[in-house]
Amino acid sequence: MPASTVLELIGNTPMVEVRRLDTGPCRLFLKLECQNPGGSIKDRIGRSMIEAAERDGRLRPGGTLVEATAGNTGLGLALVAAAKGYRLILVVPDKMAREKIFHLRAMGAEVRLTRSDVGKGHPEYYQDMAERIAGETPGAVFINQFANPANPHAHETGTGPEILAQMDGDLDAMVCGVGSAGTITGLSRYFGRESPKTEMVLADPVGSVLVDYIRTGSFGAAGSWVVEGIGEDFIPPIADFSRVRTGFSIPDAESCNTARELLVKEGLLGGSSTGTLVAAALRYCRAQTTPKRVCTFVCDSGNKYLSKVFNDWWMIDQGFIERPKFGDLRDLISRRHEEGATVTVAPADPLLIAYQRMKLYDVSQLPVMDGDVVVGLLDEYDLLMATAGRPDRFHATVASAMSTKLETVTLDTPLPKLIETFDAGHVAIVVDAGRFHGLVTRIDVLNHLRRNAPL
Repeated sequence: MPASTVLELIGNTPMVEVRRLDTGPCRLFLKLECQNPGGSIKDRIGRSMIEAAERDGRLRPGGTLVEATAGNTGLGLALVAAAKGYRLILVVPDKMAREKIFHLRAMGAEVRLTRSDVGKGHPEYYQDMAERIAGETPGAVFINQFANPANPHAHETGTGPEILAQMDGDLDAMVCGVGSAGTITGLSRYFGRESPKTEMVLADPVGSVLVDYIRTGSFGAAGSWVVEGIGEDFIPPIADFSRVRTGFSIPDAESCNTARELLVKEGLLGGSSTGTLVAAALRYCRAQTTPKRVCTFVCDSGNKYLSKVFNDWWMIDQGFIERPKFGDLRDLISRRHEEGATVTVAPADPLLIAYQRMKLYDVSQLPVMDGDVVVGLLDEYDLLMATAGRPDRFHATVASAMSTKLETVTLDTPLPKLIETFDAGHVAIVVDAGRFHGLVTRIDVLNHLRRNAPL
C-alpha cells in the first residue's frame, strides 16, 4: 500500500553485507540510512523530536522551530517541518558542505551561517547562537538535539529493533559516531536489554574529544576536523557511554578516502561521516582474532559531498590525495596541465564558452592555448571589459579580449618571486623549457602554506 505521507517512509532502511573490502575474519554489515527520504539517519530524530514537542504542547500549528546543526539533523527537521507546515530556523557552521545548505534552503529552512572555528561560550558558537535566536523569537521552540530525550528515544525504539531483526538477533559489535550522541545512547540502551553481548564501538574524527573521554574519563581541548556531523568538543548532555569500551580516532584523510573506496568497491555513495564509521569498523574487524558479526551505518548520502569528498581538486587541496612530489612549483599547481586538469580555451572560442567554463569550474582565469602553447590569458576582468554594455560581444572570439602580455615563471621560481607576481596583479603562468605546466594562483599558495603549517 502506498504511504500516505513522506514521513511514513522514515525508517525500516535496508541492510547490506560488505563483500569487497578487507574485513579480516569478520563479516561487516551496513545499514543504509541514506535510504531515508531526507537522505540520512537524522530523519528519525527530526520526526521524533518534533512530534515530542507537539505532544507536550510546546509546538502549535504554524509554530517556529530553531536548531543548531553541523550535519544532517537540519535536513531531517526540514523534511518534517515542511510536511507539517512549521517555520524552521537553522544555525549552521560555515564548514558545512554547500550541497546541504542548498538542500536546506530549497526545503524552505532559514539558514544562518556562523563560524566553525569557535567553541562553546563564544557568541558565534552555533549552539549558543541557536539558543539565543530561539529566546528572541516569540513562541519559538529550541529543539536542542544535544539534550533532547526524544533524540535517543528514536533509536532505542526504532533503529535498534530494526538492526537486531535484520541481523537475526546475532550482533557482536555496533560501530557508531557521535554528534549529538542520540544514536549511540539509544542503541546502547536497546542492546543492553535485548542483546547484552553486542559491543558498542565509537568512531571519532581526530580532533574530537570523545575517544579520550571514553578511554580516560577526561579530555582536553578539541582540535579541528573536516568530517561533518560527528565529533564534538564537549560531552553532549544526553550522552550515555556506559557500554562503550572501544574507540577509534580516524584522520580526515582516512575518512574521506574510505568513503571514496566504499563507492568504488561496494557501489555505496556515503558521506564523510560514513567514511569515518566504515574506517573504524574496518579497523575493528581487522583487529579481531575470531569471526564476529559487525554492523555500522551508511549514515547519509554522498551526494551532499560531491563538491568535497568526491571532488579530486578539493581532496588535493586538503592534502588527502597524495600526488608525486617534484620539489618545485608543480607541487603548488592544483590543476596540472600534464594530468589533463587545466581548464583552458582556444583563441577562436567564443567568449561565451570562456564564461561558461569559468562558472562551471569555479575559476577566475583561463589560459588560452593554441595547441600546446600558451598564447594568452583571459580573466574575469577581461571578460567584463569586453562585454559590459554589449551582450552581443559574448559571441566575439577569446582572441579579441585576451591579454597577450604574459608573465611566466619557471619551475624553480622561489616563493617570494611568486608573491611579487601576485602583488603586481598577475597570475603565475608556469612555463619551463617551453612546456606549459599550469597556473599558480593565490589560493594555491595559501593551500600549500596551510598544508605545511604546524598542527
